[in-house]
Amino acid sequence: MTLSHSQVEQFQKAIPSGLEERKTSKKSGVHEWQVALKRDKYLYLLAAPGLLFFLIFKYVPLWGLLLAFQNYSPYLGFWDSEWVGLKYFHEFFTNPDFMLLFRNTMAISLLNIVFFFPIPIVVSLLLNEVKSLPFKKFVQTVIYLPHFLSWVIIVGICFLILGQSSGVINQLIVEFGGHKIEFLSEPNYFWAMLTAQSIWKEAGWGTIIFLAALAGINSELYEAAQIDGATRWQQMRNVTIPGIKSTIIVLLILRLGQVMDVGFEQIFLMASGPVSQVADVFDTYAYRVGIQQGRFSYATVAGLFKSVVGLILVVSANRVAKKFGEEGLY
Repeated sequence: MTLSHSQVEQFQKAIPSGLEERKTSKKSGVHEWQVALKRDKYLYLLAAPGLLFFLIFKYVPLWGLLLAFQNYSPYLGFWDSEWVGLKYFHEFFTNPDFMLLFRNTMAISLLNIVFFFPIPIVVSLLLNEVKSLPFKKFVQTVIYLPHFLSWVIIVGICFLILGQSSGVINQLIVEFGGHKIEFLSEPNYFWAMLTAQSIWKEAGWGTIIFLAALAGINSELYEAAQIDGATRWQQMRNVTIPGIKSTIIVLLILRLGQVMDVGFEQIFLMASGPVSQVADVFDTYAYRVGIQQGRFSYATVAGLFKSVVGLILVVSANRVAKKFGEEGLY
C-alpha cells in the first residue's frame, strides 16, 4: 500500500509536533519535580539521613556479593581476584555442616515466629483495654526498657539467673532440696532460652506499631457495637482484631523475610562448647569461616543464601496474602 502525497505531508508534520510534545512534557515533568523539591525541601532534608543510611549500608555493599563468585584475595583486590563461578556454592551446599546450620537457623526462627511474634499483638490488645492512662503509660515504659539494653547485658543477666554455680534459680532449687540444673550447657534448653530472651527484650518495643494501628480504628465502630449489645470480648474479636489485621499481615511478611537472620550477637554470646550442635547458625558460621579463617568468598555464599531465601519467602507470602484478598506488602 502506497501513501498519497497529502498523507506523506501530514506524517512529516506530525513527527516534529510529536517531538515538541515530548519535549514539552519532559520540561513540565522537570518543572513539577523542581517545584515539589522546593515546596517539600524540609521533608526531603528530614528523609536524607535515612536515605543515606540505606544507600551506604544496604545498596553499596551489594557489590560485595560478587565475592561469592571469586577466589578473593585481599592482596590482589576486588577486580584482580580469580573468578571461579559456582565453585564455592557447590562446596557450601555439599558441606556436611549445611543441614545442621539450616536446621538450627530454621528452628530458632520458627520458635520466634510461633511464640515471639504473637506476644506484642496480645500485649497491645490488653493495653488497649486499660482505662487508667497513668497505669497504661507506666506499663508501657516498663516493657519498653529492655529494648534499650544491649545483648551483652541481657546475656549477663541470664548468666546471673541461670548459672550453675551462682545462679539464682539453681540456688533456690538447692534450698528446696533439689539438684542443680545445667541450663546454660544443656542443648535441650538452648532454643527456649533464646526465644525467652527475645520475648523479654523486644516484645514491649514491638507493641508500638500495633498500638498505633489500634489508635487508628474508627471509634464509631465501637459505639455501634455497644449499641448492638456487644461485650468487650466481642468488640475485640469483631472490631479491634479486624482493624489491625492488615498491619499484622504486613509485619508477618516482613518477619518471614528475616527468617534466616536469627541474631548473631545473641547466639554468639550464649553459645558454648556443650551447645555448639544446636547453637551454630549461618551467621556464626559465616563469622567463623569468613573472619577467623579468612575465607571471605566462601562466607559470602552463606550470606547470599540467606538473602535469597528471605526474598523468596517475602515474595511468596505476599502473593498468598494477595490471593486471600489482603493488601500485602506491595
